[in-house]
Amino acid sequence: MEYRNEFIQPEEINVSEIFKGVEYIVPIYQRNYAWETCEIEQLLDDINDSRYKYYLGSLIVNQQSTSIFEVIDGQQRLTTLFLLLSFLNFESVGKNSLRFEARDKSNRTLIGINNIKNTEDELEIESWFSEEIINGYSIIRRYFLRNLEHSSNFQTDFEKKLENIFVIRTQVPKKIDLNHYFEIMNTRGEQLELHEIVKGRILDKLEKCDKKIAASIWDACAQMDKYIQMSFSTSIRKVFFGDNWDTFTLGNFEDIVNAVQISDKKHVSDKKEAVSHTLVDILKSQNVKNDNENKDENEDNERFESCISFPFFLLQVNKIIHKDSEDDNSLDDKHFISLMERNYENENEAKEFIFSLLKYRYLFDKYIIKREFAKDYKDDGRWSLQRLEKYEDNSQGGKPIYKGTYNNDDNDNVSTKRLRLLQSCLRITYTSPKTMHWISSVLSCFDLLNDPNEILFVLEKYCCEKIKLADYRNKTGFAIERIVFTYLDYILSRDNPDDYQFQYRTSIEHFYPQNPITKVYWKAEDLHCLGNLALISISANSRFSNMLPHQKAEDFGEYFTQSPKLDLMRKMMEENKGKWEEGIAKIHDQKMKSKLDCELMRFNIDI
Repeated sequence: MEYRNEFIQPEEINVSEIFKGVEYIVPIYQRNYAWETCEIEQLLDDINDSRYKYYLGSLIVNQQSTSIFEVIDGQQRLTTLFLLLSFLNFESVGKNSLRFEARDKSNRTLIGINNIKNTEDELEIESWFSEEIINGYSIIRRYFLRNLEHSSNFQTDFEKKLENIFVIRTQVPKKIDLNHYFEIMNTRGEQLELHEIVKGRILDKLEKCDKKIAASIWDACAQMDKYIQMSFSTSIRKVFFGDNWDTFTLGNFEDIVNAVQISDKKHVSDKKEAVSHTLVDILKSQNVKNDNENKDENEDNERFESCISFPFFLLQVNKIIHKDSEDDNSLDDKHFISLMERNYENENEAKEFIFSLLKYRYLFDKYIIKREFAKDYKDDGRWSLQRLEKYEDNSQGGKPIYKGTYNNDDNDNVSTKRLRLLQSCLRITYTSPKTMHWISSVLSCFDLLNDPNEILFVLEKYCCEKIKLADYRNKTGFAIERIVFTYLDYILSRDNPDDYQFQYRTSIEHFYPQNPITKVYWKAEDLHCLGNLALISISANSRFSNMLPHQKAEDFGEYFTQSPKLDLMRKMMEENKGKWEEGIAKIHDQKMKSKLDCELMRFNIDI
């Protein structure tokens, strides 16, 4: 007999009653609590500004028993309501009204906050707690203190307004395939992102203890704009990455579990000597803590920008461990679920992927370029290829310091400079993350990564193979692929890598214009040959317009630094008495093609 899913009518629930007689569980595949001032105060303002019946939004749940619901969507809003009702001393919310699956830190914090509403005593808690949840409660507390200064009746009036505030709680049908349900919601742009679905499926294959560790690693790796070491506590940082924070010797998932157990034992030992603090003390000192203790780490978090997002990093790792080729659509996010499903076929596959995720994230940070925003390049940024090390100072636990990946001292050596230049060449060439196969080409060479010359060889060969496919000797004009121009710029600057930095450029510039103001036109074969073309930014191309070559050099000389090839053309023009002619363009055309010929022959690639 075919089973038919039972549809349960959505319920309209007053927010003050939403926790009454029920418990909510936030599954581990859901994000941590992440609402900050903007979102929390917007919710509070919506309530405060209401005059009639008002709906805050929907809460989608999966009913596990008569009084227990699994939160499918709406956990950020639900957690905020828990904090709000606890602050307002509502009896309908209890210490077990909201729980996070396998997140003890979050659960202890929620219980501590809820207990405050029922007692005048200050609750002593352990030093490890969820700062995100504490911060959320602090925002609510400050919101009311600020408004009470203007109106002594503010809290009383606010509580009355809650009588008209409702949430729509919707239960998914019983026995529904939640994974399929998530995918349907995702295609409508409403719910979980694809990588969150995969996270849930991988974690479902693991035992409870392993699940907690795997979820922590996943969440840490998801923070792509800071080095992975800084996403872990100091104790975990040490057992994962060594005393100097710059090694990774773990060999499998079991090594990770053992390392975490070592960290936990150390934490228990240290905790015996620690001084207890009350939750109220922590709340009162929140601003000081944020301003002082976290200042350096916050600056580091804003300092770097990854060249790919987390979902595409997952695809990179997936491609490496399964040895997929570029022809397999291995980085195409349209096939994200089907590409990733191999990693949760069983428990061993899930463990292997989590281990690989941590391993390759460490290697990614050390051996793949980032965009760095600091010092005199804080606004515009520059390309960075650096490793993180521990710097001993007077602060407890040390601080991170960043050095060139292949440096022996504080100054970038030639190897670091050249590899940074080549990677930035590839980064501005293949701007879509679906085409950044060069990243996995580097990371898969695990045994070669310590030798920059080996990695240079790998990437230069990769470029030359792409240039071969581009048919550079026969293509002209806009048919010439971008890699031909960018790799030529790399060749022309690699001996002096200090003198050039790649910029994002997408516009093919005809040095001698297609529609010159003099109305003197070149033959198409000369006009569109490689020797008369260069890759520059759209803004530079717009400025050059239909000006003659010598006018471009005189009026907009600063744009010639965008391309060593274009700058070489300018120099050839100056040597020809300021004239750029068909014959000079042909000479330059042959020189550039000969350089590419030599590069391909160096790697035994047929011309």
